[in-house]
Amino acid sequence: IDMAPEAIAAARAEIATRYGAEYVPPAPRVYKNKAKNAQEAHECIRPTDMSADAGTLAKLEADQRKLYDLIWKRTLAAQMESARLERTSVEIGSQDGQVGLRATGQVVLFDGFLKAYEEGRDDALVEEDDDNRRLPQMSTGEASKKQDVTPTQHVTPPPPRYTEASLGKRMEELGIGRPSTYASVVTTIQEREYVRKEKNRLYPEDKGRIVTIFLLNFFRKYVGYEFTANLEEELDEISAGDLDYKAVLARFWRDFSAAIAETSELRISEVLDKLDDALAPQLYPPKEDGSDPRACPVCGTGKLHLKTSRTGGFVGCSNYPECRYTRPIGGEDSGAEDRILGEVDGEEISLRTGRYGPYVQRGAVTEDTKKPPRASLPKGWDPAAMDLEKALRLLSLPREVGTHPDGAPIKANFGRFGPYLMHQAPGEAKPVYANLKDPDDVFEIGMNRAVELIDHKRANPGRGRSAAAKPLKELGEHPEKGGAINVMDGRYGPYVKWEKVNATLPKDMEPQSVTLEQAVALVDEKAAKGKPKRKTAAKKTAKN
Repeated sequence: IDMAPEAIAAARAEIATRYGAEYVPPAPRVYKNKAKNAQEAHECIRPTDMSADAGTLAKLEADQRKLYDLIWKRTLAAQMESARLERTSVEIGSQDGQVGLRATGQVVLFDGFLKAYEEGRDDALVEEDDDNRRLPQMSTGEASKKQDVTPTQHVTPPPPRYTEASLGKRMEELGIGRPSTYASVVTTIQEREYVRKEKNRLYPEDKGRIVTIFLLNFFRKYVGYEFTANLEEELDEISAGDLDYKAVLARFWRDFSAAIAETSELRISEVLDKLDDALAPQLYPPKEDGSDPRACPVCGTGKLHLKTSRTGGFVGCSNYPECRYTRPIGGEDSGAEDRILGEVDGEEISLRTGRYGPYVQRGAVTEDTKKPPRASLPKGWDPAAMDLEKALRLLSLPREVGTHPDGAPIKANFGRFGPYLMHQAPGEAKPVYANLKDPDDVFEIGMNRAVELIDHKRANPGRGRSAAAKPLKELGEHPEKGGAINVMDGRYGPYVKWEKVNATLPKDMEPQSVTLEQAVALVDEKAAKGKPKRKTAAKKTAKN
């Protein structure tokens, strides 16, 4: 961890001035990065003026001041003398030897770097750690007077959930990844919804459990700590020029492609059976009454089994379609229990749990109404807090915010990726979607703000959606096969478009001068060529 010599000298001088000479170690502190192959090409983030603490920077915003205070304190603490602590254990016993008690505590003899900065703990499990308690003055053999007896039960809690920081630290301990990749790994598993972040802790999601079990059953070698750590070391050797990357890739791909080929031949039902068996303890925990946890609670004759759909996995009855019972992988207790929230115009408004999580429903499934109005609970809404008013607001969606100045209404709703606005102007090929940050905006956003967001999104479509392209010239219908033929402006120049066929215009042909006959000839020629067939590698004969 590199710090310029002049910065170290300035830090030591500030420590002596601010805290005293006893807090300055005899020699500067030098730290080495524990991560392998850490290049350390840049100096660490530090204050440019060691004497300027956060209190002298009044113009900074609150968050900026907190960040600077953290950097300033850690920089000085890194160059301060070590703290000295005295830890003591006291054994207390009765004269008959039937009772034995132990008390532990510690006393700070010299605070050292703790004078400037004490690192927080992600894994604090109790309000006051026993080891940090102050003990009264006592001596060996001293008689103790009983003042009070308080019977309390202590249960060892499970290990705490990872935080982003503790997960990165654990990855470093296992040799997985490098400092430059820790943040991207933590971000990716959240973006792909493998885990969710609650109160700074990371909790596994159903999708993450299924992916993990799948990889452990079919690609165990490639998700093992040892394989990943060894591959990281080989990549380090490649970057240092000590290993040929082609040899590493060839060896990896030979085994990996064989594993993919073997897995790709499996039927989906075989994969689901394997995952169902592996997840059985979580999917079907034993019931208190001793009944079969796989028995369908609706029809009674079917067996519950892991199933899959386009949006993820769920548990369903084997008697489908006669029995349509489904529930999330997390179980029925993953949300609030199904209940009636109220009645409107003779129809019950109920809260239910389905394969995609909790939702509200108006009415019941009948022969005439096989799909009554339903609405899923938005992310962050607590099923236990649902009432009739909230349910009716969800069932009333999409909400029409108002009419856009260019025509057509702007609507607000919830989708797969959260709350959004939608508007499709007259003549526009595709609607424009603008994300909303606050779920409450779906019900409360006004017309002015909605128009501003839609217009900004239309002007800046971003990745994944391009603005509806207008033809440079409309030529009419294909004379034989039908379908509009237009001249379009593309990334690599003008081209003729007919359905899914795109034919580039010759360099000497002006877009505005193209005739229907010329366009038809171009698209027919392009369609006749078709997609080039991929060449298959010739099989090598085995040598004896």
